[in-house]
Amino acid sequence: MQMFDVVIVGAGAAGLFCAGQAGQRGLQVLLIDHADKAAEKIRISGGGRCNFTNRDLDPAAPHRHFVGQNPQFCRSALSRYTPSDFITLVQKHGIPFHEKHKGQLFADRSAEDIIAMLLAECAAGGVTHWQPCAVKNIIFSASGADPSSAGSYQINTDRGPVQARSLVVATGGLSIPKIGATDFGYRLAQQFSIPLIERRPGLVPLTFDGAGWAPYAQLSGLALPVQISTGAKKNRMAFDEDLLFTHRGLSGPAVLQISSYWQEGQPLAIDLAPTVDLPAALAQGKARSKKLIANELATLVPSRLADAWASREADWQRPINEASDKALARLAEQLARWELTPTGTEGYKKAEVTLGGVDTRALSQQTMECKTQPGLYFIGEVVDVTGWLGGYNFQWAWASAHACAQALGATPP
Repeated sequence: MQMFDVVIVGAGAAGLFCAGQAGQRGLQVLLIDHADKAAEKIRISGGGRCNFTNRDLDPAAPHRHFVGQNPQFCRSALSRYTPSDFITLVQKHGIPFHEKHKGQLFADRSAEDIIAMLLAECAAGGVTHWQPCAVKNIIFSASGADPSSAGSYQINTDRGPVQARSLVVATGGLSIPKIGATDFGYRLAQQFSIPLIERRPGLVPLTFDGAGWAPYAQLSGLALPVQISTGAKKNRMAFDEDLLFTHRGLSGPAVLQISSYWQEGQPLAIDLAPTVDLPAALAQGKARSKKLIANELATLVPSRLADAWASREADWQRPINEASDKALARLAEQLARWELTPTGTEGYKKAEVTLGGVDTRALSQQTMECKTQPGLYFIGEVVDVTGWLGGYNFQWAWASAHACAQALGATPP
Protein backbone atom coordinates (compact mmCIF):
# COMPACT_ATOMS: atom_id res chain seq x y z
CA MET A 1 0.00 0.00 0.00
CA GLN A 2 1.29 3.48 -0.89
CA MET A 3 1.81 5.84 2.04
CA PHE A 4 1.39 9.62 2.02
CA ASP A 5 1.45 12.32 4.68
CA VAL A 6 -1.83 13.71 3.40
CA VAL A 7 -4.48 12.78 0.85
CA ILE A 8 -6.62 15.61 -0.53
CA VAL A 9 -9.89 14.69 -2.21
CA GLY A 10 -11.09 17.29 -4.72
CA ALA A 11 -8.93 19.09 -7.31
CA GLY A 12 -10.85 22.35 -7.42
CA ALA A 13 -9.71 25.75 -6.16
CA ALA A 14 -9.31 24.79 -2.48
CA GLY A 15 -7.88 21.31 -3.11
CA LEU A 16 -5.29 22.41 -5.68
CA PHE A 17 -4.13 25.32 -3.57
CA CYS A 18 -3.91 23.25 -0.39
CA ALA A 19 -1.98 20.51 -2.20
CA GLY A 20 0.59 22.95 -3.58
CA GLN A 21 1.04 24.69 -0.22
CA ALA A 22 1.34 21.43 1.74
CA GLY A 23 3.73 19.90 -0.81
CA GLN A 24 5.98 22.94 -0.63
CA ARG A 25 6.14 22.49 3.13
CA GLY A 26 7.84 19.15 2.52
CA LEU A 27 4.86 16.84 2.89
CA GLN A 28 4.15 13.85 0.65
CA VAL A 29 0.80 14.81 -0.87
CA LEU A 30 -1.67 12.84 -3.00
CA LEU A 31 -4.41 14.83 -4.75
CA ILE A 32 -7.39 12.83 -6.07
CA ASP A 33 -10.42 13.84 -8.14
CA HIS A 34 -13.05 11.73 -9.92
CA ALA A 35 -13.58 14.23 -12.78
CA ASP A 36 -11.65 14.18 -16.06
CA LYS A 37 -10.27 17.71 -15.67
CA ALA A 38 -9.02 19.70 -12.68
CA ALA A 39 -10.72 22.91 -11.58
CA GLU A 40 -13.70 22.98 -13.94
CA LYS A 41 -15.40 25.59 -11.74
CA ILE A 42 -12.40 27.89 -12.10
CA ARG A 43 -12.44 27.27 -15.87
CA ILE A 44 -16.04 28.46 -16.32
CA SER A 45 -16.07 31.19 -13.67
CA GLY A 46 -16.21 34.87 -14.51
CA GLY A 47 -17.19 34.20 -18.11
CA GLY A 48 -13.99 32.17 -18.53
CA ARG A 49 -11.78 34.85 -16.98
CA CYS A 50 -12.00 33.71 -13.31
CA ASN A 51 -12.91 36.41 -10.78
CA PHE A 52 -10.17 35.08 -8.50
CA THR A 53 -10.48 37.45 -5.51
CA ASN A 54 -11.92 40.75 -4.31
CA ARG A 55 -9.88 43.72 -3.07
CA ASP A 56 -12.80 44.98 -0.95
CA LEU A 57 -12.86 41.94 1.34
CA ASP A 58 -12.43 42.97 4.99
CA PRO A 59 -11.12 39.97 6.97
CA ALA A 60 -12.09 41.72 10.23
CA ALA A 61 -15.76 41.86 9.18
CA PRO A 62 -16.52 38.63 7.29
CA HIS A 63 -20.26 38.96 8.04
CA ARG A 64 -20.31 41.77 5.47
CA HIS A 65 -19.55 39.44 2.56
CA PHE A 66 -20.18 35.89 3.80
CA VAL A 67 -23.32 33.93 4.65
CA GLY A 68 -23.67 30.94 6.99
CA GLN A 69 -24.71 30.00 10.50
CA ASN A 70 -21.53 31.69 11.77
CA PRO A 71 -19.81 33.95 9.21
CA GLN A 72 -17.30 35.02 11.89
CA PHE A 73 -15.80 31.52 11.65
CA CYS A 74 -13.85 32.48 8.54
CA ARG A 75 -12.17 35.52 10.11
CA SER A 76 -9.05 33.64 11.23
CA ALA A 77 -8.31 32.05 7.84
CA LEU A 78 -9.18 35.19 5.85
CA SER A 79 -6.95 37.40 8.02
CA ARG A 80 -3.97 35.05 7.63
CA TYR A 81 -4.26 34.73 3.85
CA THR A 82 -5.64 37.90 2.31
CA PRO A 83 -6.54 39.00 -1.23
CA SER A 84 -3.18 40.80 -1.43
CA ASP A 85 -1.40 37.51 -0.63
CA PHE A 86 -3.11 35.80 -3.57
CA ILE A 87 -2.51 38.81 -5.81
CA THR A 88 1.22 38.51 -4.99
CA LEU A 89 1.15 34.87 -6.12
CA VAL A 90 -0.65 35.77 -9.36
CA GLN A 91 1.96 38.49 -10.05
CA LYS A 92 4.81 36.07 -9.27
CA HIS A 93 3.47 33.82 -12.04
CA GLY A 94 3.30 36.78 -14.44
CA ILE A 95 -0.47 36.57 -14.94
CA PRO A 96 -1.97 39.87 -16.14
CA PHE A 97 -5.24 40.83 -14.44
CA HIS A 98 -7.65 43.74 -14.13
CA GLU A 99 -10.25 45.11 -11.72
CA LYS A 100 -13.75 45.21 -13.18
CA HIS A 101 -15.76 46.99 -10.48
CA LYS A 102 -16.44 46.72 -6.75
CA GLY A 103 -13.01 45.22 -6.13
CA GLN A 104 -13.50 42.24 -8.47
CA LEU A 105 -10.23 40.97 -10.00
CA PHE A 106 -10.18 38.94 -13.23
CA ALA A 107 -7.43 37.31 -15.28
CA ASP A 108 -6.88 39.34 -18.49
CA ARG A 109 -6.49 36.35 -20.78
CA SER A 110 -8.23 33.30 -19.38
CA ALA A 111 -9.11 31.30 -16.27
CA GLU A 112 -6.67 28.74 -17.69
CA ASP A 113 -3.85 30.98 -16.44
CA ILE A 114 -5.06 30.57 -12.84
CA ILE A 115 -5.42 26.79 -13.26
CA ALA A 116 -1.93 26.54 -14.78
CA MET A 117 -0.57 28.54 -11.82
CA LEU A 118 -2.17 26.19 -9.27
CA LEU A 119 -0.89 23.12 -11.13
CA ALA A 120 2.59 24.68 -11.26
CA GLU A 121 2.43 25.25 -7.49
CA CYS A 122 1.49 21.58 -7.05
CA ALA A 123 4.40 20.53 -9.26
CA ALA A 124 6.74 22.72 -7.20
CA GLY A 125 5.56 20.82 -4.13
CA GLY A 126 6.06 17.40 -5.74
CA VAL A 127 2.34 16.61 -5.42
CA THR A 128 1.17 13.23 -6.75
CA HIS A 129 -2.01 13.89 -8.76
CA TRP A 130 -4.43 11.09 -9.67
CA GLN A 131 -7.21 12.23 -11.99
CA PRO A 132 -9.63 10.85 -12.98
CA CYS A 133 -9.64 8.60 -9.92
CA ALA A 134 -12.71 7.78 -7.83
CA VAL A 135 -12.67 7.11 -4.09
CA LYS A 136 -14.55 3.91 -3.24
CA ASN A 137 -14.47 4.17 0.55
CA ILE A 138 -12.45 5.49 3.47
CA ILE A 139 -11.55 3.64 6.67
CA PHE A 140 -10.08 5.27 9.78
CA SER A 141 -7.90 3.31 12.17
CA ALA A 142 -7.16 4.89 15.54
CA SER A 143 -3.62 4.34 16.76
CA GLY A 144 -4.76 3.53 20.29
CA ALA A 145 -7.76 2.18 22.14
CA ASP A 146 -9.31 5.64 22.18
CA PRO A 147 -11.14 6.17 18.83
CA SER A 148 -10.63 9.95 19.15
CA SER A 149 -6.86 9.54 19.21
CA ALA A 150 -4.69 10.15 16.14
CA GLY A 151 -4.54 7.37 13.60
CA SER A 152 -4.49 6.88 9.87
CA TYR A 153 -6.88 6.85 6.95
CA GLN A 154 -7.04 4.13 4.34
CA ILE A 155 -8.46 5.52 1.12
CA ASN A 156 -9.55 2.84 -1.34
CA THR A 157 -9.45 4.24 -4.86
CA ASP A 158 -9.76 3.14 -8.48
CA ARG A 159 -5.97 3.04 -8.56
CA GLY A 160 -5.59 0.98 -5.41
CA PRO A 161 -5.51 1.67 -1.67
CA VAL A 162 -3.43 4.42 -0.08
CA GLN A 163 -2.80 5.36 3.52
CA ALA A 164 -2.29 8.78 5.14
CA ARG A 165 -2.18 10.39 8.56
CA SER A 166 -4.31 13.30 7.31
CA LEU A 167 -7.29 13.50 4.98
CA VAL A 168 -8.47 16.80 3.49
CA VAL A 169 -11.94 17.04 1.94
CA ALA A 170 -12.13 19.75 -0.74
CA THR A 171 -14.98 18.32 -2.81
CA GLY A 172 -17.10 21.46 -3.08
CA GLY A 173 -20.88 21.58 -3.05
CA LEU A 174 -23.81 20.41 -5.16
CA SER A 175 -23.85 23.31 -7.63
CA ILE A 176 -23.36 22.65 -11.37
CA PRO A 177 -23.52 18.83 -11.36
CA LYS A 178 -22.69 18.67 -15.09
CA ILE A 179 -19.07 19.61 -14.26
CA GLY A 180 -18.74 16.90 -11.63
CA ALA A 181 -20.33 18.24 -8.43
CA THR A 182 -21.35 15.47 -6.00
CA ASP A 183 -22.41 15.06 -2.37
CA PHE A 184 -19.22 13.10 -1.54
CA GLY A 185 -18.04 15.58 1.11
CA TYR A 186 -21.37 15.56 2.90
CA ARG A 187 -21.54 11.76 2.87
CA LEU A 188 -18.05 11.56 4.30
CA ALA A 189 -18.99 14.06 7.03
CA GLN A 190 -21.96 11.86 7.94
CA GLN A 191 -19.72 8.76 8.03
CA PHE A 192 -17.67 10.45 10.77
CA SER A 193 -20.72 11.96 12.53
CA ILE A 194 -19.79 15.54 11.57
CA PRO A 195 -22.95 17.69 11.67
CA LEU A 196 -24.24 19.35 8.50
CA ILE A 197 -26.21 22.54 7.93
CA GLU A 198 -29.08 22.12 5.46
CA ARG A 199 -27.96 22.70 1.88
CA ARG A 200 -29.68 24.80 -0.79
CA PRO A 201 -28.67 26.51 -4.04
CA GLY A 202 -26.93 29.88 -3.64
CA LEU A 203 -26.08 32.68 -6.11
CA VAL A 204 -28.90 31.30 -8.26
CA PRO A 205 -31.57 32.75 -10.60
CA LEU A 206 -35.09 32.98 -9.12
CA THR A 207 -38.23 31.68 -10.83
CA PHE A 208 -41.94 32.57 -10.78
CA ASP A 209 -45.08 30.64 -11.66
CA GLY A 210 -45.98 30.63 -15.36
CA ALA A 211 -49.25 32.60 -15.22
CA GLY A 212 -47.93 35.19 -12.80
CA TRP A 213 -44.79 35.71 -14.86
CA ALA A 214 -46.54 35.85 -18.26
CA PRO A 215 -46.72 39.69 -18.41
CA TYR A 216 -42.94 39.92 -17.88
CA ALA A 217 -41.73 36.98 -20.00
CA GLN A 218 -41.68 39.33 -23.01
CA LEU A 219 -38.88 41.26 -21.25
CA SER A 220 -36.52 38.27 -21.45
CA GLY A 221 -32.99 39.44 -22.18
CA LEU A 222 -33.50 42.95 -20.78
CA ALA A 223 -30.87 44.06 -18.26
CA LEU A 224 -30.86 47.22 -16.14
CA PRO A 225 -29.35 48.53 -12.87
CA VAL A 226 -31.68 48.18 -9.88
CA GLN A 227 -31.75 48.13 -6.13
CA ILE A 228 -33.09 44.79 -4.89
CA SER A 229 -33.94 43.89 -1.29
CA THR A 230 -35.54 41.19 0.84
CA GLY A 231 -36.27 40.78 4.53
CA ALA A 232 -37.49 43.37 7.03
CA LYS A 233 -35.89 45.72 9.55
CA LYS A 234 -32.56 44.37 10.86
CA ASN A 235 -32.87 41.32 8.58
CA ARG A 236 -33.25 43.45 5.45
CA MET A 237 -30.56 42.91 2.83
CA ALA A 238 -30.19 45.08 -0.28
CA PHE A 239 -27.89 45.16 -3.32
CA ASP A 240 -27.31 47.73 -6.05
CA GLU A 241 -26.54 45.58 -9.09
CA ASP A 242 -27.76 44.72 -12.59
CA LEU A 243 -30.99 42.75 -13.02
CA LEU A 244 -31.67 40.42 -15.97
CA PHE A 245 -35.16 39.32 -17.06
CA THR A 246 -35.42 35.69 -18.24
CA HIS A 247 -38.24 33.58 -19.70
CA ARG A 248 -38.82 31.95 -16.30
CA GLY A 249 -37.92 34.73 -13.89
CA LEU A 250 -35.06 36.97 -12.85
CA SER A 251 -31.29 36.63 -12.94
CA GLY A 252 -28.22 38.86 -13.19
CA PRO A 253 -25.87 39.89 -10.38
CA ALA A 254 -28.65 41.58 -8.37
CA VAL A 255 -30.72 38.41 -8.18
CA LEU A 256 -27.77 36.05 -7.68
CA GLN A 257 -26.66 38.17 -4.71
CA ILE A 258 -30.11 38.43 -3.09
CA SER A 259 -30.82 34.71 -3.63
CA SER A 260 -28.39 33.82 -0.82
CA TYR A 261 -30.55 35.84 1.61
CA TRP A 262 -34.02 35.15 0.17
CA GLN A 263 -36.21 32.72 2.14
CA GLU A 264 -39.02 30.73 0.54
CA GLY A 265 -42.31 32.64 0.63
CA GLN A 266 -40.56 35.98 1.18
CA PRO A 267 -41.21 38.84 -1.26
CA LEU A 268 -38.54 40.81 -3.09
CA ALA A 269 -38.71 44.58 -3.43
CA ILE A 270 -37.09 45.99 -6.57
CA ASP A 271 -36.47 49.65 -7.41
CA LEU A 272 -36.35 49.61 -11.21
CA ALA A 273 -35.05 53.19 -11.44
CA PRO A 274 -32.86 53.69 -8.34
CA THR A 275 -31.05 56.76 -9.66
CA VAL A 276 -34.18 58.60 -10.87
CA ASP A 277 -36.63 60.73 -8.88
CA LEU A 278 -39.63 59.25 -10.69
CA PRO A 279 -42.43 61.36 -9.15
CA ALA A 280 -40.57 64.57 -10.05
CA ALA A 281 -39.61 63.38 -13.54
CA LEU A 282 -43.17 62.30 -14.38
CA ALA A 283 -44.59 65.56 -13.01
CA GLN A 284 -42.18 67.53 -15.20
CA GLY A 285 -43.16 65.37 -18.17
CA LYS A 286 -46.83 66.12 -17.58
CA ALA A 287 -46.13 69.86 -17.54
CA ARG A 288 -44.19 69.97 -20.82
CA SER A 289 -45.11 66.94 -22.97
CA LYS A 290 -48.01 65.49 -24.90
CA LYS A 291 -46.30 62.16 -25.53
CA LEU A 292 -47.81 58.87 -24.43
CA ILE A 293 -46.82 57.94 -20.88
CA ALA A 294 -44.88 54.94 -22.21
CA ASN A 295 -42.82 57.19 -24.51
CA GLU A 296 -42.08 59.66 -21.73
CA LEU A 297 -41.23 56.83 -19.35
CA ALA A 298 -38.81 55.43 -21.94
CA THR A 299 -36.55 58.44 -21.31
CA LEU A 300 -36.17 57.26 -17.70
CA VAL A 301 -36.05 53.45 -17.98
CA PRO A 302 -35.43 51.02 -20.91
CA SER A 303 -38.17 51.36 -23.54
CA ARG A 304 -39.22 47.70 -23.36
CA LEU A 305 -39.76 48.08 -19.62
CA ALA A 306 -41.64 51.35 -20.13
CA ASP A 307 -43.99 49.72 -22.69
CA ALA A 308 -44.61 46.67 -20.50
CA TRP A 309 -45.33 48.77 -17.42
CA ALA A 310 -47.61 51.28 -19.11
CA SER A 311 -49.67 48.46 -20.62
CA ARG A 312 -50.61 47.19 -17.13
CA GLU A 313 -53.26 49.88 -16.46
CA ALA A 314 -55.65 51.81 -18.70
CA ASP A 315 -54.81 55.01 -16.79
CA TRP A 316 -51.23 54.73 -18.08
CA GLN A 317 -52.17 54.24 -21.76
CA ARG A 318 -52.73 57.87 -22.64
CA PRO A 319 -50.75 61.07 -23.24
CA ILE A 320 -48.91 62.09 -20.08
CA ASN A 321 -50.52 65.55 -20.00
CA GLU A 322 -53.97 63.86 -19.76
CA ALA A 323 -53.01 61.56 -16.89
CA SER A 324 -54.16 62.26 -13.36
CA ASP A 325 -51.55 63.10 -10.72
CA LYS A 326 -52.77 60.04 -8.81
CA ALA A 327 -52.17 57.70 -11.77
CA LEU A 328 -48.64 59.04 -12.26
CA ALA A 329 -47.87 58.77 -8.55
CA ARG A 330 -49.06 55.15 -8.62
CA LEU A 331 -46.85 54.44 -11.66
CA ALA A 332 -43.81 55.98 -9.95
CA GLU A 333 -44.49 54.02 -6.75
CA GLN A 334 -44.85 50.69 -8.56
CA LEU A 335 -41.65 51.17 -10.54
CA ALA A 336 -39.73 52.22 -7.43
CA ARG A 337 -41.12 49.42 -5.29
CA TRP A 338 -42.01 46.43 -7.46
CA GLU A 339 -42.97 43.70 -5.03
CA LEU A 340 -43.06 40.08 -6.14
CA THR A 341 -42.58 36.69 -4.50
CA PRO A 342 -40.47 34.03 -6.26
CA THR A 343 -41.88 30.50 -6.32
CA GLY A 344 -38.43 28.91 -6.39
CA THR A 345 -34.94 28.89 -7.90
CA GLU A 346 -33.30 27.41 -11.00
CA GLY A 347 -31.71 24.87 -8.66
CA TYR A 348 -28.21 23.44 -8.47
CA LYS A 349 -27.87 23.22 -12.25
CA LYS A 350 -27.65 27.04 -12.43
CA ALA A 351 -26.44 27.83 -8.90
CA GLU A 352 -22.89 29.13 -8.61
CA VAL A 353 -22.48 27.87 -5.03
CA THR A 354 -24.11 25.72 -2.35
CA LEU A 355 -25.37 27.34 0.85
CA GLY A 356 -24.95 25.27 4.01
CA GLY A 357 -22.62 22.30 4.38
CA VAL A 358 -20.26 21.08 7.09
CA ASP A 359 -21.18 22.82 10.35
CA THR A 360 -18.41 25.28 11.28
CA ARG A 361 -18.95 24.47 14.98
CA ALA A 362 -17.43 21.05 14.26
CA LEU A 363 -14.20 22.56 12.86
CA SER A 364 -11.23 24.50 14.21
CA GLN A 365 -11.25 27.96 12.67
CA GLN A 366 -7.45 28.04 12.89
CA THR A 367 -6.76 24.72 11.10
CA MET A 368 -10.06 23.54 9.52
CA GLU A 369 -9.57 20.20 11.32
CA CYS A 370 -12.58 18.37 12.77
CA LYS A 371 -12.70 18.73 16.55
CA THR A 372 -13.94 15.16 17.07
CA GLN A 373 -12.09 13.39 14.26
CA PRO A 374 -8.28 13.75 14.30
CA GLY A 375 -6.57 14.29 10.96
CA LEU A 376 -9.79 15.02 9.05
CA TYR A 377 -10.08 18.49 7.49
CA PHE A 378 -12.80 20.22 5.44
CA ILE A 379 -11.99 23.27 3.27
CA GLY A 380 -13.66 25.46 0.66
CA GLU A 381 -17.27 25.26 -0.47
CA VAL A 382 -18.07 21.98 1.34
CA VAL A 383 -18.04 24.06 4.58
CA ASP A 384 -21.01 26.23 5.65
CA VAL A 385 -19.34 29.45 4.46
CA THR A 386 -20.73 31.14 1.35
CA GLY A 387 -19.41 34.38 -0.09
CA TRP A 388 -21.04 37.07 -2.16
CA LEU A 389 -20.71 37.09 -5.92
CA GLY A 390 -17.49 38.81 -6.97
CA GLY A 391 -14.47 36.70 -5.98
CA TYR A 392 -15.32 36.16 -2.32
CA ASN A 393 -15.86 32.40 -2.64
CA PHE A 394 -12.51 31.92 -4.35
CA GLN A 395 -10.79 33.91 -1.59
CA TRP A 396 -12.43 31.62 0.98
CA ALA A 397 -11.09 28.64 -0.99
CA TRP A 398 -7.53 30.06 -0.94
CA ALA A 399 -7.69 31.14 2.71
CA SER A 400 -9.22 27.93 4.11
CA ALA A 401 -6.78 25.85 2.03
CA HIS A 402 -3.84 27.90 3.31
CA ALA A 403 -4.95 27.57 6.96
CA CYS A 404 -5.25 23.82 6.49
CA ALA A 405 -1.88 23.48 4.72
CA GLN A 406 -0.12 25.39 7.51
CA ALA A 407 -1.62 23.00 10.06
CA LEU A 408 -0.66 19.96 7.97
CA GLY A 409 2.89 21.26 7.77
CA ALA A 410 3.15 21.60 11.55
CA THR A 411 4.98 18.92 13.49
CA PRO A 412 2.43 16.61 15.10
CA PRO A 413 2.39 16.57 18.93
